[in-house]
Amino acid sequence: MFISVPVRASMVDIPPNARWSTNGITVAGGNGQGNGSHQLSCPLGLYVDDEQTVYVADQSNHRIVEWKPGTTDGTVVAGGNGAHQLNQSLDVIINRESDSLIINEWRNRRVVRWPRRNGTCGETVISNISCFGLTMDNNRSFYVVDIQEHEVRRYKIGDTQGTVVAGGNGSGNRLDQLYEPRYVFVDRDYSVYVSDRSNHRVMKWEEDAKQGIIVAGGQGAGNSLLQLDRPNGVVVDQLGTVYVADF
Repeated sequence: MFISVPVRASMVDIPPNARWSTNGITVAGGNGQGNGSHQLSCPLGLYVDDEQTVYVADQSNHRIVEWKPGTTDGTVVAGGNGAHQLNQSLDVIINRESDSLIINEWRNRRVVRWPRRNGTCGETVISNISCFGLTMDNNRSFYVVDIQEHEVRRYKIGDTQGTVVAGGNGSGNRLDQLYEPRYVFVDRDYSVYVSDRSNHRVMKWEEDAKQGIIVAGGQGAGNSLLQLDRPNGVVVDQLGTVYVADF
């Protein structure tokens, strides 16, 4: 199976003279669609920890699967017992301080915290939200993309309401609006980058800004180098170069 969402971090060190391999290496799945330990089904969110262990939001299997480097089978670390436990989880990140997984559940309209090791159930931390993408900054605040409200909210430790840091002015294509956003990246200056899917662009919102700036796309849907078509994953390196998974 193919995963199009990048690693989340506040600093991604990609040298300016980096050269990309023409052939990729399968690190999770790749054995057809299914629910076996060596399979995935419609995977979306992806997180890679410091030990290069890959965590995948295995959407249609309602589970989070851990794949250690060099292994051919994954280990279910959350869900996996039907939709009553996790229901269409779309994204996952790790809170290293609490050694827990932060998972969004699309169908249950919530974000849950799940023990990273030997966890049997999760704890709801945000309710009634149409969440798609998640990320976390260096202060351990986490950011949630709400498709229905066309906004990104930041939640500090202990915060239950959150603060709008991008969008929040209804759907539209103005610079203070988003339209069905998908994923979010936060850099070390706490600027927020959002894949603004239905506007076919990536927006950057600096800390406390009232509107964003277009940093990729924004020229309508298309396949030219000036355009994007329903972008999803986004990551930014230390030089400010933006990398986009162009759906």
